[in-house]
Amino acid sequence: AAVERLHGVTRERFLRDIYPRRKPVVLTGLELGACTTKWTTDYLSQAEGSKEVKIHVSAVPQMDFLSKNFVYRTLPFDVFVRRAAEVKHKEYFLTEDEKYYLRSVGEDVRKDIADIRKQFPSLAEDVHIPEYFEKEQFFSSVFRISSAGLQLWTHYDVMDNFLIQVTGKKRVVLYSPRDAPYLYLSGTKSEVLDVDNPDMEKYPLFVKAKRYQCFLEAGDVLFIPALWFHNVISEEFGVALNVFWKHLPAESYDKTDTYGNKDPMAASRAIQILDRALKTLEELPEEYRDFYARRMVLRIQEKAYRNDYG
Repeated sequence: AAVERLHGVTRERFLRDIYPRRKPVVLTGLELGACTTKWTTDYLSQAEGSKEVKIHVSAVPQMDFLSKNFVYRTLPFDVFVRRAAEVKHKEYFLTEDEKYYLRSVGEDVRKDIADIRKQFPSLAEDVHIPEYFEKEQFFSSVFRISSAGLQLWTHYDVMDNFLIQVTGKKRVVLYSPRDAPYLYLSGTKSEVLDVDNPDMEKYPLFVKAKRYQCFLEAGDVLFIPALWFHNVISEEFGVALNVFWKHLPAESYDKTDTYGNKDPMAASRAIQILDRALKTLEELPEEYRDFYARRMVLRIQEKAYRNDYG
């Protein structure tokens, strides 16, 4: 299914009509500031000079969190931008057609969130972030630069977010949180790396997941509600900015979360309790274990599942 595209949506209309539906939508024609015209390779590489950035380098376009087919390297920002923008490299770490990916992080990755105003202050001045949420809900603004062709694995975040495509093009494939049972999860990530040609023997249920898709052009903003899975391919070299905000009360979130992808505190506690319950069932013989486990599943379905499968 194609993700709906809506032009010139005001903050009021977004909050009244779109946000409560909890579905992804592409917002076009928003005022994003000078960045959409200014951020050429030349301008970017001069703007922040030779400040060091930590990047992912991958020998193949499809990044794989299971086999860790990428390495972390450090480059001066200006060198990195030029390399990410070229297809064949004279200087490289792994191969001459390796791909680069920058996801900005805070000064101390474990304690600080990414905030373009702190990490890239001169570039931040060119950006007008659509603030379709309250100031105190703001969590982070993540600056991203990708080589053409780079594909990021399917994952979910626990906060709402705007993916602002400043330059270049992206294809984004999304799946509803309801389809989690078909996505073969490992933590917040899906093990199905190739969403276009999945290994059906290994992942037979994946066909049941309903695919939503959109193509982002420069200046488009994709609203990704919390818990929606997304898989992103950069079709061209490009620059994007993610803005995450808290739509649950602030105390619901894990204090140690700097990426916006740690489960809310209550969810983590519930999973720990469930693990303890399953451990307790192991004291019984198999036929009893099976019987009570099925009853527990029914109980979870009755108590916690929504039944309005719209």
